Amino acid sequence: MRKLQIAALYIRVSTDKQEELSPDAQKRLLLEYASKNDMSVPEEFIFIEGGISGKKADKRPKFQQMIALAKSKDQPIDVILVWKFSRFARNQEESIVYKSLLKKNNVDVVSISEPLIDGPFGSLIERIIEWMDEYYSIRLSGEVFRGMSENALRGGYQASPPLGYKVLHSGEPPVIIPEEAELIKLIFQKYVYEGYTFYQIAKYMNSLGYKTKSGGDFERRSIEYIIQNPTYAGYSPWNRTESETKKAKDKSEWIIEKGEHVPIISEDLFEQAMQRFTKEYIPKNARPESEYKHWLSGVVKCAHCGRSMIASKVKHSQYMHFSCNGYAKGKCKYCNSISESKLLPFIFDTLTKVITTGDVEYSVIRKREEIPEYLLLEQQLLKLIEKEKRVKNAYLNGVDTLEEYKQNKTLIQKEQESIQAQIDADKARYTEDTKPDMLSRIRSVNDIIHNNNIDNITKNKAIKSVIEKIIFNKEEGLLDVYFYYS
Repeated sequence: MRKLQIAALYIRVSTDKQEELSPDAQKRLLLEYASKNDMSVPEEFIFIEGGISGKKADKRPKFQQMIALAKSKDQPIDVILVWKFSRFARNQEESIVYKSLLKKNNVDVVSISEPLIDGPFGSLIERIIEWMDEYYSIRLSGEVFRGMSENALRGGYQASPPLGYKVLHSGEPPVIIPEEAELIKLIFQKYVYEGYTFYQIAKYMNSLGYKTKSGGDFERRSIEYIIQNPTYAGYSPWNRTESETKKAKDKSEWIIEKGEHVPIISEDLFEQAMQRFTKEYIPKNARPESEYKHWLSGVVKCAHCGRSMIASKVKHSQYMHFSCNGYAKGKCKYCNSISESKLLPFIFDTLTKVITTGDVEYSVIRKREEIPEYLLLEQQLLKLIEKEKRVKNAYLNGVDTLEEYKQNKTLIQKEQESIQAQIDADKARYTEDTKPDMLSRIRSVNDIIHNNNIDNITKNKAIKSVIEKIIFNKEEGLLDVYFYYS
């Protein structure tokens, strides 16, 4: 009489959905095989994996759970039954590794639809089957990739919808979620028009209680992802990152086409965001070592020549030293220099004083291309005045009756009143007090530069968002901070 073996069943449904057997059918056939071959299958030893690729074993939780059980000290499993070897693994290298590991624990892997004979020839047949499975997987992957590429080139959306969108029906373009779309508009507004950094935007969104798509708090990287996502401008991006590592691919491999979904922001606004991002973006390991030695790089200026004061390390000192770059190049005759030990306390004290008292002097800088709406409305108002004159002349010259003149004049006056109201409202917006927002920005920057977990580049961007320059005059012992609001 044969010894009763304890078997585990491993059932996996392929992501390509081309398998002819369902999980229930696989389970039924595996249990029938176990019964006919004197194998007992405890219910807890049935491992079912649904809709997961077989390429990577570490991405299959049920598989890992089964392997851990098979390796445990009490060795509860004698054999693992699968419908096909491809259910166990489609990567031959991993298949060999895991089967060898199981062999050391006296656990066999049996495919009930691919019976093998004992001995070397049986092992060879098993390797050939695994090669065929891996070839099929690679070939299928290529076909799927080509199909998805063609769909992407037609503007089809194939990724999970980002914040601001949802998919109502599979295969259809995503639709806008109005309340989330407002968050996207707010983020782009803060970045493009108000000069906020990613960190500042994330902090601002969190302070108002807003959440990301997953329901978590905003982070610097989540804001960066939103700003770079062309989906919001009406485009469908695909193949931008590696599926496993999420690392960005070379731009030549990207597919970005006009999508079928409704955009949340204009292409012009997205382009402005990309212009700023491209200008400020610091590629990893791209900057020379001499740059960004300090978060005040490019901020501190020489009072005599106006050039930046460069930070450098001084021997036998724990502090950085700022000195005029012009003097080092022989273009400034003044040896203007100051230690970090004196510079930092002054800056920290200045910011603390501003935050505490609320007293700050700053210049307001507007973009040259930004044309206030009220200026355009005033042009319309002038045209209406001219129109009113023509209407009056038409009456005086006998072209229009008195009644017609009165009607036309009433319509023009109503339009003038409406435009004047818009002008007054827009002027108020442009002349409103910016001080509360300015103080809020300074508080945010102060938090950033005091945070030891934030890198120098982020701190540098933060300080430059509220301080145009810090001018140092060694001869007079003066440090002047120039704040600005954009």
